[in-house]
Amino acid sequence: MSSLITADLVSLDADLGSQASDVIARLAATVAAAGRATEADGLTGDALAREAQSATGLPGGIAIPHCRSTSVTEPTLAFARLSPKADFGAPDGPADLVFMIAAPDGAGTAHLKLLSSLARALVRAEFTDALRSATTADEVVALVDGVVAPAEGAGAATPSASPAAAEPKHAAAPSDGFKVVAVTACPTGIAHTYMAADSLAQAAVDEGIDLQVETQGSSGSTPLSPATIAAADAVIFATDVGVKNEGRFAGKPVVVSGVKRAINEPSTMLAEARKAATDPKARRVGGSVETTTDETEGGGIGLRLRQWLLTGVSYMIPFVAGGGLLIAIGFLLAGYEYNGDPARAVFDDFSLTNLPPAGEHALFGSALLTYVGSLFNVLGGWAFSFLVPALAGYIAYAIADRPGIAPGFVMGLLANEIGAGFLGGIVGGLLAGLLAGWIAKRPAPRWLAGLMPVVIIPLITITVVGFLMLLVVGRPIADASQGLENWLNGLSGGSIVLLGAILGLMMAVDLGGPVNKAAYVFATTGLTADAIANGGTEVKIMAAVMIAGMVPPLAMALSTALRPRLYTQSERENGKSAWLLGAAFISEGAIPFAAADPLRVIPSMMLGSATAGAISMAAGVTSAAPHGGVFVFFAIDQVIWFFAAIVVGTLVGALSVTALKQIGRDRTEGAFAYEHETAPANA
Repeated sequence: MSSLITADLVSLDADLGSQASDVIARLAATVAAAGRATEADGLTGDALAREAQSATGLPGGIAIPHCRSTSVTEPTLAFARLSPKADFGAPDGPADLVFMIAAPDGAGTAHLKLLSSLARALVRAEFTDALRSATTADEVVALVDGVVAPAEGAGAATPSASPAAAEPKHAAAPSDGFKVVAVTACPTGIAHTYMAADSLAQAAVDEGIDLQVETQGSSGSTPLSPATIAAADAVIFATDVGVKNEGRFAGKPVVVSGVKRAINEPSTMLAEARKAATDPKARRVGGSVETTTDETEGGGIGLRLRQWLLTGVSYMIPFVAGGGLLIAIGFLLAGYEYNGDPARAVFDDFSLTNLPPAGEHALFGSALLTYVGSLFNVLGGWAFSFLVPALAGYIAYAIADRPGIAPGFVMGLLANEIGAGFLGGIVGGLLAGLLAGWIAKRPAPRWLAGLMPVVIIPLITITVVGFLMLLVVGRPIADASQGLENWLNGLSGGSIVLLGAILGLMMAVDLGGPVNKAAYVFATTGLTADAIANGGTEVKIMAAVMIAGMVPPLAMALSTALRPRLYTQSERENGKSAWLLGAAFISEGAIPFAAADPLRVIPSMMLGSATAGAISMAAGVTSAAPHGGVFVFFAIDQVIWFFAAIVVGTLVGALSVTALKQIGRDRTEGAFAYEHETAPANA
């Protein structure tokens, strides 16, 4: 392994300019001149792009511009002691000590460990003092080798979840029993990640706080154990990127900031964590966490699968809530007939200065509201189109990190196109993530390493998993959907109540997936002008399908209100939005609950929807509207029974899921997050 720094990469008391961009360009030229980068301009551009994300100046006159770059051929440190100083955005003024840390894109972890060792040394005053007093370039090289040599000798050692802090300059304060866990991460995962960890660790030693830190950086990390997280009184997230597997910390009081604040103000952040631990109104980590002992201790596939699914669901939720509410507003303003293609036709053919004819059921009979409502519907439909791609994309991200995102999104879109719905998205996301993660762990030659995450992994994963989805998943789902439709047509002449129950089961079994869509298509294709005029079986089927599709989100909303202790804070917030989503006949409002806990949620929703569908058919409820929920009550015949079926189905589904969530789990499991919101953490 070649040295990270040599004498020709050191500049002492040099005038490289007064701005960060000037210094970075000069140091990049130095790296290129030493034969460690193919071009200075490419390295300069990558370093400045990283600088634009957050300034790299640190307190004490230090700056650490750093980046990964395809222009870099081997991990490199370039050092400059500046005279005059240059502004790198530090809170206490310009910097005189500048290390440019340059890593090849796709570099292995061995060299990255050395780079992070240097970053951690920069928080120690004795190291920076020695750099300022060095008289030759060789002295600087020896100082740097001295701090990275232990890591180099350690080989593949991985930084601890509880990183070793700098040696305290005075005796550590006695521990007062207060426990904090922290996660640090920056976009490149080279420098700030580890400096923040060490700053927090040093401050914790000084203040007698028991701190454990998980560094989510490029040189690897050891995840905090479930027992360590459970014992913590508070959490600190000092990151400029998303926290991996954030659901592990669900319910804990949390202090959130960018990574640089942990370097600059570690004691303040620890004080805020202490305050949050005793404040019932403090911010808490959302999501849900599985606490089954066997799975967490063994790191079993069940726990990992749950974490992957929850990551996808958490990123999908905004698309469900935002898109669903936009569609609901569109129905209210323009009327149920402006849904999908009709709304798009209004968008394409009309404008604010050329309004469409007022819809028959538009609010106040207004042409303007017909136009605006159609726009809401179009926006909501576009937002909904990202639902399955986001789910699949972030499931793949949870498995393979960034290399999984693009393949996962493509598989989610593909699942939509072949009619596989959200279940197909889950399968596609899992397959994409597993394959991308496997490829990312394979060794690659240096000349190819830079292309792996941006070209090779997406290309191979999209091709292999895409063909697998097209050839293996797509055709069976299409055949199954067609078979279900034929089966339903055969049942329509038999027991009308049984048909209502079956349609209800289908509407709830996959919540917007192919089975749900088969039932909905079966209903809508029979909704002809003659059927509406005659009040025949077709409009009864449409009513049963719509009522059954409204029940799942309404039932989950009611369950979260009846027994909030069984749900996480995030789920309870989702329950609030599910009231409106259910009322607007947007079954997808229950998907976050079903994806997180399918064995309890889906059977309960099927029971509630089957009950509602059977009641609707038995009572002869009809609907001339294919969509809209309670907002199209004017298109409903037997409107009292319409609402009665919804209420009874919702009660059955809510009581069922509430009962099931209390079976087979420890009493403290479901209440964990709730209790942490209503009592001090140290109580």
